[in-house]
Amino acid sequence: MQKTLLIGYGNIDREDDGVAWHILTQLAKCLNIPFPEDPAEVFELIQGNPSLFFSLQLTPEFAEEISGFDRVCFIDAHTGNFPNDLNFQLLIPEYQNSPFTHHLTPQSCLALCSALYGKSPAGVLVSVRGYEFNFSQNLSIKTESLAKQAVSRILSWLKNNE
Repeated sequence: MQKTLLIGYGNIDREDDGVAWHILTQLAKCLNIPFPEDPAEVFELIQGNPSLFFSLQLTPEFAEEISGFDRVCFIDAHTGNFPNDLNFQLLIPEYQNSPFTHHLTPQSCLALCSALYGKSPAGVLVSVRGYEFNFSQNLSIKTESLAKQAVSRILSWLKNNE
């Protein structure tokens, strides 16, 4: 099996924006990987194959960590900016300009990895439609259903080495 990193990001305290944490928790259970129940404890890399990581947002520093993997699955919420409620896309490393100074895309993160470390792990993005972004650690009913579908899709990806 290729050395794989599952990296989720979002704000666990803003309802559906934290869907990646819920997906990682379910994946860990399915794969028998110990994963803290408290979101505050998840900010360290959980080693294994796959390795798991959750963060509030992507940062340029992740490029170094990503360089040690053969493939990376980025998991995030979206607000309807993709045509599908559950989006699965292969990523091409490329710098993408952002109007926000604190926003780094998975494609830009992979491009940094390539430029700085000469490594180009295969990347995919699993993005789940969020509907509610209130102050809560629970998912909306619609996003919870999509999260279950995302778990199945990622498990398939892991098994098939897509």
